[in-house]
Amino acid sequence: MLSSCCGPKDGEYTFRLLTTNDVHGRYFDSLYVEDGTTSSLTNVAWYVDSIRVAEGVDNVILLDAGDCLQGDNAAYYYNYVDTLSKHLYARMVEYIGYDAVVVGNHDIETGHKVYDRLVKTMDVPLLAANAIRTDNGKAYFQEYVTLKRHGLNITIIGFTNPNIKGWLSPGLWEGMTFESLLPFAQETVDRIKAKEKSDVVIVAVHAGTGKGDGTVLESQGLDLFKSLRGVDFVVCAHDHSPVVHKNDSICLINAGSHCRSLGYGTVKVKVEDGKVVSKSLDAELMPMDKNNVDKDMQKAFRADYEAVKAFTLKEVGELKADLSTRDAYIGMADYMNLIHTLSLGCAPAQISFAAPLTFDGFIKAGTLVYNDLFTIYPYENQLFVVSMTGKEIKGYLEYSYDLWINTIDSADDHLLKIKDSPDPRTGRKHWSFVNRSYNFDSAGGLIYEVDVTKPKGERVNIKSLADGTPFDLSSSYNVAMTSYRASGGGNIMREGAGVDTDRIADRVVAYHPEIRDILYDYLVAHKEIDPATIGDRTVIGEWSFVPEDLAAKALEQDMKLVFSK
Repeated sequence: MLSSCCGPKDGEYTFRLLTTNDVHGRYFDSLYVEDGTTSSLTNVAWYVDSIRVAEGVDNVILLDAGDCLQGDNAAYYYNYVDTLSKHLYARMVEYIGYDAVVVGNHDIETGHKVYDRLVKTMDVPLLAANAIRTDNGKAYFQEYVTLKRHGLNITIIGFTNPNIKGWLSPGLWEGMTFESLLPFAQETVDRIKAKEKSDVVIVAVHAGTGKGDGTVLESQGLDLFKSLRGVDFVVCAHDHSPVVHKNDSICLINAGSHCRSLGYGTVKVKVEDGKVVSKSLDAELMPMDKNNVDKDMQKAFRADYEAVKAFTLKEVGELKADLSTRDAYIGMADYMNLIHTLSLGCAPAQISFAAPLTFDGFIKAGTLVYNDLFTIYPYENQLFVVSMTGKEIKGYLEYSYDLWINTIDSADDHLLKIKDSPDPRTGRKHWSFVNRSYNFDSAGGLIYEVDVTKPKGERVNIKSLADGTPFDLSSSYNVAMTSYRASGGGNIMREGAGVDTDRIADRVVAYHPEIRDILYDYLVAHKEIDPATIGDRTVIGEWSFVPEDLAAKALEQDMKLVFSK
């Protein structure tokens, strides 16, 4: 109590900064449907408790940099099924003893009812200084929190991803606008630091690390690391890529995702005559062993786990053949046929754009349980039907396939855009896509070819609609796509189709529920997913890479590289 109301005594103090980010609903270590475990908040609790015991509770700061409320069955259940209980995530971060949580873009994606409920009930502050209310210009969420430790003021300032408007439909963030972190973060730091007389400043952002060249709005971590003054740590997130950068005056920590690693920062503060005269900083990543679990926490939340498991194992229908997202990279695939079928079933859609949202998802044929729907469709995206011209549709597809493939002359060339680089977690080299596979959109409702020998902008030849109606570049069509894509996600609408996504509401002709809900309703109505039904070419159309022999040989070798062990 004395240390909280008085200035710091002379001496040296060492604080440990522990960080998580992009937990994505990994609240429990169980896989629900099979034996085995996965990393989760129960691992975080074990490591944090061990460090507090070793270092002292007052010497440990714990924060999360966002994307907590979406991505797993447990999050979904407490977002939308059990809406009366205090949210499980709120109870868990209180149990573990987090000092602050930053708002992520996928947290906003859950909708006002979910995140507003968290703000009202969670005892841990939810931070996002750059989410600005449109009615009064003030922050919608709490801007910062200052911790009093040994008489020192440790301030955590939170910022969400400034590109949210480019991904999410306006109804999800109604009443807010989002400021770029440059120069807003520095202005906010200067104001708060002066007010709080901060001795240590931590800027926690739900933004990717980026390249530090100021060109990517959603990934401004290194931009902040290079430019911020008066800040000791930048904690970033969003891109799921664990990394540390440091110099004598500032450190950047990105712990990756899904509780696989714990960010571990150290700040040593020297006080003379009641004032901070020097600081030294360090940062690293601490891999977490998923077998180190807080058993007391497991017991405390056992009833919640059982409720989620019962929901997860609810039978919802039959799958007549295996589904693999891997097949979507080489041509038409049952997985993509299913998504296109669902989308084209939503009036008044004539054409569908969709991509594989799980890099290497696999669902075995047989009885489906609700858990399988998260593998088929992991995100809470709504479905929009948008009016587009034929010219815009062709431009969209040209842009999408250029994210995905190269122009080749022989089967020895790399048709897929892949790179050989080290895995950030293991250091071992492996082949991976240059671009994000969730932006590899194909079209349903059209008959077209993609010529792999042609240059960018000349590859896609659209022959007709699925029913044989001629395709006209000057005509308008109703195109089904995710709210993420319609709002600008992946830049395909803006850069490929030339559509102003800031005014997308002017083009939306129909709004439909979240796509996973559409999938569930389909199973209720049809009882099964049958390749013969979802593969009806008169509905979904048909596309292929041509020349077929050349493309097939090149794809075979590239797929072996990307998916080799």
